[in-house]
Amino acid sequence: MNTWRNASLAVTAVTLLALTAACGQDKGTESPNGQNVGNASPAGQAADSYGSDSYGSDSGDGSGAAAETVSAKQAGQLAVWDSKKLGKVVTDSEGFTLYRFDKDTASPPKSNCEGDCAKVWPPVPAGNVTAAAGTDAALIGKVTRADGTQQLTLAGWPMYRYAKDAAPGDAQGQGVGGTWFAAAPDGKKAAVNADGPSGSRPADLAGLSVRKDPKLGDIVVDKRGMTVYRFNKDVAWPMKSACTGACLSKWPVVAPVEKNDVNGVTTKGFVTFDRPDGLKQQAVDCWPIYTFSGDVKPGDTNGQGVGGTWYAVSPQAKLVGASK
Repeated sequence: MNTWRNASLAVTAVTLLALTAACGQDKGTESPNGQNVGNASPAGQAADSYGSDSYGSDSGDGSGAAAETVSAKQAGQLAVWDSKKLGKVVTDSEGFTLYRFDKDTASPPKSNCEGDCAKVWPPVPAGNVTAAAGTDAALIGKVTRADGTQQLTLAGWPMYRYAKDAAPGDAQGQGVGGTWFAAAPDGKKAAVNADGPSGSRPADLAGLSVRKDPKLGDIVVDKRGMTVYRFNKDVAWPMKSACTGACLSKWPVVAPVEKNDVNGVTTKGFVTFDRPDGLKQQAVDCWPIYTFSGDVKPGDTNGQGVGGTWYAVSPQAKLVGASK
């Protein structure tokens, strides 16, 4: 028992020494007011689950038990989460993915998923819905279905859940039948926003790379081309994040990136931050980094200067445009 305990302590000590060597105790002077991370984890932060089987095609076969697992429950407070495969995806208040159907219409809004189809793809009711933080509330609407019920719309597109999504973060319905797609915050197909023919994100970007912004100069972007930010209330050493709870729904953490998947960004203090809330967050020069839910497409910098505390990150991990 003592031998095992001593070995465990030794491993912990080695890890701490490695972090100390990487980050040093000279860090943290920029922002002395950082706080420990809370225990709350936002809806939609679960790992990706990406399915493309034929179940639930546009005609539907919703007589099975799986179709009964998702009821027509209210959406509540919508949220946006970053899927590694799909980019930004809209979820309900419990983190379940919302979908759109290619055979529907947005102008005028009309649902063409009825009967068995609606058992596999339960329509999301229009009542008790609040727009996700950082998104355009004017895109939220409703359409009256053939049965008289009202269904939530996003940019005119009727919204659905998928019966085979069993847990928050699941996206088993993505691409089913070539007609069903997760919804992006602007109502477009999440697949198109992430990797599609629109070309909105180059497919060959590194995990972290540099983009030249016309106003901000060289800034760091993630693999999807989305702007990366720092919070000036964070602390680099000992590493702490002051963004907790609801803050994380607006400022999702950047997931760990392999050091060999970095182009033009400093790898000094390039470490993974094991947050007390269970999330793993990438740090550059020992500063935790984030994206912003209000950035809908690559090139957006809507998070710049928010609250006088959030700033884009330079390739040297400095705050871009922050007053000294």
